[in-house]
Formats: sequence, C-alpha cells, structure tokens
Amino acid sequence: MPDMQEPLLSVRNLKKYFPIRRGILSRVAAYVRAVDDISFDINKGETFGLVGESGCGKTTAGRAILRLIEPDAGQIRFDGADLLKLDSGELRRKRRDMQIIFQDPYASLNPRMTIRAIVGEPFAIHGLASGSQRDEQVAYLLKTVGLDPSVMNRYPHEFSGGQRQRIGIARALALKPKLIVADEPVSALDVSIQAQIINLLADLQNQFSLTYLFISHAIPVIEHISTRIGVMYLGKLVEVGTSEQICLSPKHPYTQALLSAVPIPDPTARKQRILLKGDVPTPINPPSGCRFHTRCPIAVDRCKVEEPPLRPLDQGRLAACHLAE
Repeated sequence: MPDMQEPLLSVRNLKKYFPIRRGILSRVAAYVRAVDDISFDINKGETFGLVGESGCGKTTAGRAILRLIEPDAGQIRFDGADLLKLDSGELRRKRRDMQIIFQDPYASLNPRMTIRAIVGEPFAIHGLASGSQRDEQVAYLLKTVGLDPSVMNRYPHEFSGGQRQRIGIARALALKPKLIVADEPVSALDVSIQAQIINLLADLQNQFSLTYLFISHAIPVIEHISTRIGVMYLGKLVEVGTSEQICLSPKHPYTQALLSAVPIPDPTARKQRILLKGDVPTPINPPSGCRFHTRCPIAVDRCKVEEPPLRPLDQGRLAACHLAE
C-alpha cells in the first residue's frame, strides 16, 4: 500500500473533449468526450497502471497530463506545481521532470536523425550539454538501456522494434525525469521482446527512483509492473485499487469482464468467461446514468438514470458502481 506522502502527481476532474465540426462554416456539431472528469493520484516511486479497451481515453489522459494536448478542465498538480497555470517558459523548464515513451517505436524516432542526435536532442533543447560532454551522456544512456554506444552514428531503420524502443527509453531518461508516462510502450513488440522491455523499465525505476504512469490495454502487462491500477471505460475511471485488489478480487462488473477475457497458460484449466452484450457506446453521446449499464450483466433500473460516483470501498479501493460492495 502507498504511504500518506503528498502525491507526486495529483489529477482532479480532468476533462478533454474534441469538437466535431460540420458544414461549410465548420460549426461545432458535437463533442467526443474522450476524458470526462477523472481524478487520481500517483505517489513518488510507484507505477500507476491505466487500463481499458481501445478508445476509452487512457492515451488522451496521459497526453493531457503532460500538456501535449491541452485539457479543457480540471487540475493537474505535479511536484508542487499546477501545470495548467504555468506559462510556456515555466512549462518548458518543468518538462525536464516529466517525459513520455511513445507506443510506436517506428513512428516516434526521426528517420533522418542519427541515434546520437535523437538521444542527445533533450540536452540540445535545454542547453545542458554539448560536444564531447553530450556524446558521453548519450553513450551512458545507451549503455543503461542495454545498447552498445558504438551504434550512435546509425539511423533508426537499422534497428529492430525492441532496439528502437530502447532508444526511445534512453531519450526519455536523458534529463533525469521524476515522472515518465509510458503510453503502451510494448504493444507494438513481439511477446518475447515485451518481457525484456518491461523488465528493463522495472530495473530503471529502481535505479533512478522513477515514477510511472503506465498505459496499456493488456491486463497481464499492467498486473506485472503496476503498484496500483485504474480501470477506464468510455472516458471515466470505474475502479481504482492495488494491483492485487484489481486482479484478484475486482468489484466493478467491467473489471470482472476484462479479467475474464485474459487467457490462462494452462490447457487443462477452465475459466468462466463473462461475455458483454452489445457494442461499446459512442463517446459522442454516452448513455445516461452509469455508462456501462447498456452492457452490464447485473444492471438495475437505478443504473440507467443515476451516475455512480467513484466511491471508497474496502482497504482504500474505489469503484463507480451502485452494486459494488
């Protein structure tokens, strides 16, 4: 269980809506409610896993927290500062302490830049090192992520997907950040390589006292690396708890359905699969009441009209369900 220290990152009532424009005048006809009023804390040194189906808003939440896209409402406090109140200069300085590892190791590296330039770019942007000093830093970072410094003059296309992701991790580590948002960092990799990258991230966390916001749709990956887990559905957090609480005794019906879909590596084992009815509703016009009620196997009339708050249950966990006890 995390201690009672002040969180490194505190998110309150975060919202991000994307306008849908139509007509000759491009008037706003509706909004995609990608992130719709979510709140959570991340303590220093822990890994908070954000999990959910594709399109639930978890990547948007991660990017909004870093202000790579601007939130529409809410409060984001990071290391004592309100990120939404910082001007461009203050935000630029604060960015040294928060970095991101992107999902696609092929698209996240500039194919025209050498590895020396890619990993050394943060030093150039912030004016922290140059010349041979920068090369020494780049060599150290490449060694740290398991690559030979002799590859510095090569280009991204000369590397495998796992090696490219290691380069992306080295770039994220360059400025010694306190928080790293890992946006599905292993989903584009082979399973054997996924394990290597996950173990590397865990080792780096211990070595550099890193804090992670780890975003993924894969429950086994989230379970392996996370201290606590938040489950998202259609722009909302529906359950928050420790990794053990979420994976061994989930309280929300959506979390239970997610876990029932995880395959067991035992051909003789039998598992009760929870099959959800219907399709995921559109975030443009989400259902009234509980957003999950249209697919929930235990929904009652109250669920259709009254939206459940994310309320505390046993042992510090939270769940947004009228029937969760």
